[in-house]
Amino acid sequence: MEAEDLKQCQEILAYEFSDISLLEKALTHASVAVTRVESNERMEFLGDAVLGLVVVEDLYRRYDDLMEGEMTKIKSLVVSREMCAQISDETGLSGCIHHGKGLAGRSGLPMSICAAVLESVIGAIYLDGGMDPARQFILRLVQPHIEEAIDDQHKRNYKSLMQQHAQRKWNTTPAYLLLDEKGPDHSKCFEVAVSISGRHYASAWGKNKKEAEQKAALLALRDMGVITEAEAEEALGEDLD
Repeated sequence: MEAEDLKQCQEILAYEFSDISLLEKALTHASVAVTRVESNERMEFLGDAVLGLVVVEDLYRRYDDLMEGEMTKIKSLVVSREMCAQISDETGLSGCIHHGKGLAGRSGLPMSICAAVLESVIGAIYLDGGMDPARQFILRLVQPHIEEAIDDQHKRNYKSLMQQHAQRKWNTTPAYLLLDEKGPDHSKCFEVAVSISGRHYASAWGKNKKEAEQKAALLALRDMGVITEAEAEEALGEDLD
């Protein structure tokens, strides 16, 4: 690769390499490498692990109210191929990839290649400078997406929405009534309904009490007109646990 291209890429990354050969390798797709070992595939593997660790650590340290399942969902979104490719395109990193001429179609490079170069560059920064610069680089790019995912997660917390609405409109707190439970101890299902000031709303079943309560809150919000019928139907098709 030309020295000017590597310089431009470092400006995009806001990171200057001590060993520029690491960056060159991180940008080299298998289609132009002499062997696959000399491509960015090994660095991609390393960078994927570093990316996952940094995102999980950030979630753990900054959001102490998130449980394991919630952190897993957010991490999966933030480190997904789609998100990595989006970040590569947004930063201009995808334009730095050294690849064979036949790879780019009318709509540009395949998503998998754009995603892989972000991971390989993370691996290169980690090898060049250690965890601290790798962490700084990752968080600068992914924290806005983490916060967006957190915000979306909160919007989907129907129990929280239900409580806010009940307190704002009636100055009271909703109660969740366990109406029934079925099945063996290791695989029970629960039926729950929301009650506000003595009024009971439609009940919902869930594979655990938390899911049943979320669904019951969703149905109550639908019946109150806070959430539309279409929004409720879409949400009921998702995992609300």
